[in-house]
Amino acid sequence: MMQRSVIRGTGHYLPERVVENSWFEDRLDTTDEWIRSRTGIERRHFAADDERTSDMAIKAAQAALDDAGLRADDIDAIVVATSTPDLTFPSVATMVQAGLGMTRGFAYDMQAVCAGFVFALANADGLIRTGQAGRVLVIGSETFSRIMDWTDRGTCVLFGDGAGAVVLEGAEAEGTSDDRGILSTDLNSDGTLRDLLYVDGGVGTTGTAGFLRMQGNLVFRHAVEKLARTAHRALDKAGLTPADVDWLVPHQANLRIITATAQKMQLPMDKVVLTVADHGNTSAASIPLALSVADDQGRFAEGDVVVIEAIGGGMSWGSVVLRW
Repeated sequence: MMQRSVIRGTGHYLPERVVENSWFEDRLDTTDEWIRSRTGIERRHFAADDERTSDMAIKAAQAALDDAGLRADDIDAIVVATSTPDLTFPSVATMVQAGLGMTRGFAYDMQAVCAGFVFALANADGLIRTGQAGRVLVIGSETFSRIMDWTDRGTCVLFGDGAGAVVLEGAEAEGTSDDRGILSTDLNSDGTLRDLLYVDGGVGTTGTAGFLRMQGNLVFRHAVEKLARTAHRALDKAGLTPADVDWLVPHQANLRIITATAQKMQLPMDKVVLTVADHGNTSAASIPLALSVADDQGRFAEGDVVVIEAIGGGMSWGSVVLRW
């Protein structure tokens, strides 16, 4: 017997402000058609001026707790994946802890950019497997609109704000691929590729938040190859094959990347959860947002095999295989 980490609840939050592609037409040399054809994005949400990463994380977390039928003090730990924290410190996770009224346990942030939720989920799984926690809130929350260069049409049209969360709970299992919960994880990074996707500011350099910079064509090439490879590796670790996969929930960065990755995995698009058209790229929030939306729609059945995969700055990439 062993401990598996099972998803008991999901939740998400999107800011009220919806920004259609047409909003950019008056500000940049771009069009709605140009953005749709290259990215699959039609609209995204932007946080209000007084709305912060922690505010959205708290709302997504509370929704996940409600979905699981739990209270804040039923949780042992909070792990927040974000690259856009409210402050240099303290962590967003401790702000969520306070905002939920959680009076016990521990909380901390993880930073792996768009791959952040995958890394956080793997980390939370480790906490449960080693007995450090019985239930963990895993959250992705981002306000990428705060680090956009609004003169750079190659990046500012891509990103949006939002938050998603899951409640992970330990459960006794047999230790086979038939178990419910997280079956395997695969994490990777390559620091030599840092210049492909980065922010040109920080506490130790400019003393400012900086702006996001990206070499889009090179990121695309690395993304398709690395995402397919990490998914296959995680499936191998779980003792499964692509033929066993019921759902692929990829990082929602670009429809062309998602489509190419699904083709490499020999998965039809009707097995892929897509939210990129309505959310844009919400970085570490994109996968938990997609999970929560699909869960609300009743798309996952108990026992379904779900593959989660993401790639982001660093570069960092990875995948998780779980049984719903």
